[in-house]
Order: sequence, then structure tokens, then C-alpha cells
Amino acid sequence: MTETSVPKGGHVRLGAVDGDLRVENNAHIEVDGQLVVAGRARFAGHAEVGGNFECGSFHSEDGTVQVHGDLVVREDLSSQDGAVEVDGQFRAREVDVDRGLRIAGPARAETIEVGGVLEGGDALTATTVSVGGRFHLKGLLTARAVEAGGSIDVGLVELETLEAGGLVRLQGGSVRRSIEVGGRFVSDGPIEFGSLEVGGVADLRGEGKGGSVEVGGMFSAQGNLSFSTLHVGGIGTIRGNGRGEKVEVGGKFEVGGSLELQGRLEVGGSVSVAAELMAHELDLGGRLSARRATFITRADIGGPVQTKEGLKAQDLRLRRKARAEGPLVGGTIRLGEKARAEDLFGTIVELGERATARRIFANTVRLSDGAAADEVTYTGSVDLRPGAQVRTPPRRADALPPFPL
Repeated sequence: MTETSVPKGGHVRLGAVDGDLRVENNAHIEVDGQLVVAGRARFAGHAEVGGNFECGSFHSEDGTVQVHGDLVVREDLSSQDGAVEVDGQFRAREVDVDRGLRIAGPARAETIEVGGVLEGGDALTATTVSVGGRFHLKGLLTARAVEAGGSIDVGLVELETLEAGGLVRLQGGSVRRSIEVGGRFVSDGPIEFGSLEVGGVADLRGEGKGGSVEVGGMFSAQGNLSFSTLHVGGIGTIRGNGRGEKVEVGGKFEVGGSLELQGRLEVGGSVSVAAELMAHELDLGGRLSARRATFITRADIGGPVQTKEGLKAQDLRLRRKARAEGPLVGGTIRLGEKARAEDLFGTIVELGERATARRIFANTVRLSDGAAADEVTYTGSVDLRPGAQVRTPPRRADALPPFPL
């Protein structure tokens, strides 16, 4: 196959090339209609192509090749210690660029691998995209797998997996299998995902729907969020409604709407739910605040409880010095030492040493040393230890009044 050469610093005009094309450093090619190279195009150093360009394969090294139009590579494109810039559309089979790839128009390839920076001004479609540094795209990103050692800042996505070492920012979309981010993850619009794992901070600014969520630092969802499990090392926030299987938060957890869990809620600090909280069980180190809270089996609370309509659990325990505002309803209710509550409704109610309650309605009531209640209504038995006080004598009834919740 013949070869057409453009010398160093040369300025030529080309159209169809029946064979290969070799271009030396600092050459400029004016395009006669469209530059079509039947074979390989090779560039040594910097070069400019002044219009639409098509070739069989593309290879450059030690410089930047600028194409002021569309670039179509029927087979593979590679750039060794170089960069490629395309002002129009781009298409190739496999892409391997060391320093950088910039594409202004829509782009399509099977695989794209860029060692430095990948920038796109429109949509990009590929099977896999791998970037060593920064990846920026303004349009829709459609791919099976995308990874970057540095940051990713793209528009809407349709992906299977997404992985980055630093910051990831999306306009929204779908990542069907997994998202793994070492630093910070931001979705400015609705996002669906299989799983989300972030080492630092995650911020979902639209609706969120997915599977497991694991965040090492802070997590925030500005809209509604549905999930399987939510695990946050620091502070977790859902501004809308939350629905899932299980939540575990190391610090503080806030929900602006309602929270419904099929499994366990475990929080080391405090929980605040503006509307209704429902879960299978609760293990809480600090404060609980909700309009109403219902737990199917167990609730173990270390700090103050504040509800408007009440808290209900089959087995309910307030630890030492905990305080409760609003009615407590349960099968068994236990107040720890020096804990304080208002109205208690249960099958069995036990007050620890120097614990206090306003009114107690239960089948069986036990008050430890120094415990006190204003009123006790029971159907079975009352056990008052030495020093326990009931300001109005306990009243035995045939039936208890209807319980709240």
C-alpha cells in the first residue's frame, strides 16, 4: 500500500488518500471536502486537520493532533504520550490515549482508555471507559463500565458499574449494578442504583432508589429514598420519606418525612423523624424524636424520647436516666434507674430504682426501690418494693382502658 507523507512544518491540502498517511511535527492539513485515508494515519508530534477526517486506523505520538471537524476511525485509535482533540463527532472501535482526549460532539466507541483527561461536549456511548485522571462529559453517558482514578463529572448516565477514586458528580440516571467512590458522590437529579459505596460524603439531590448504601462519612438524600440497607459512619439525612430494610448510623440520623423499615434501626447518636417511624426493632444510644414511633418487637433507647402520639414496642426499654414525653405502649415496658416517663400502657410495666411515671395502666406492675408513680391501674398484680410510692392508692380494674396506637 502506498504512503502519502506530510513533512515537518508542512502545509498541504488533501482529500482522498489511497493508502497510508504519515504526518510529521507541526504540519497543517487543509481538507478538500473530506479527508478519507484508506489505510493507516500516523502522526509524529503536533498536527492540525482542518475538516472532517476518516481513516482505517489512527496513531499519534509526542504531541497533540487537532481535528477541526468529525473524526471517524474504522478500527483503532492510539496516542502514545500524546493527546487528540476533535471539534465534531467521533467514532472508533478501541481508543487508547496517554495524555488526553477532547471531543466536542457525540462520540461512540467500544472501549476508551485515557491516561490523563477525557472531556466530552455531548453524548458518549461505549462498552467500557477507563480514565486515569479526570473525566468530564456534558451529555448522556451510556456504557457498561466506567472507572476513573481521579474525578468524574458527567450528565445523565445509563451504566452497569461506576468507580472513581475522587469526586463523582452526575445529573442523575441509572447505574444498574454498583457505584464505588473513594471521595465524594453527588447526584443532582433522580438516581437509581444497585449499590452505592462512598468513602467520604454522598449527596443525593433528587429522588433515590436502590439497594445497599454504605457511606463512611456523611449521607444526605434531599428527596424520597428507597433502599435495602443504609449504613452511614457519621451523619445521615433523608429530607423526604425513607423506605428500606435496615438502617445503621454511627452518629445522628434525621428524616424529614416518614421512615418505614422491615428490619432494624440502629443509631449510635440521635434519631429525628418528622412524621411516622416504623421498624421491626430499635437500638438507639441517644435521643428519639418522632410524631409517632412503632416497633414490632423491641426498642432499646439510651436517651430522651419525644413523641406527640406515642411510642409502641412489644419489648420497650428506657435506659438509665432516659426521659420520655408522650405515651409509651408495649407488651413489656421497663424504665431503667432514674428514668422518667409520662403515661405507660402495657402488659407488664417495671420501674427501676428511683424511676418515675405519671400514670401506669398494666396487667402486672413492679416498682423498684425509690420508684414512684402518680396513678396505677392494674388487672393482675402490683409489687411495690421498699421505698416505692404511688401517690394515689393503686386501683384494680376488671379491664384496662383502650391503649393508644
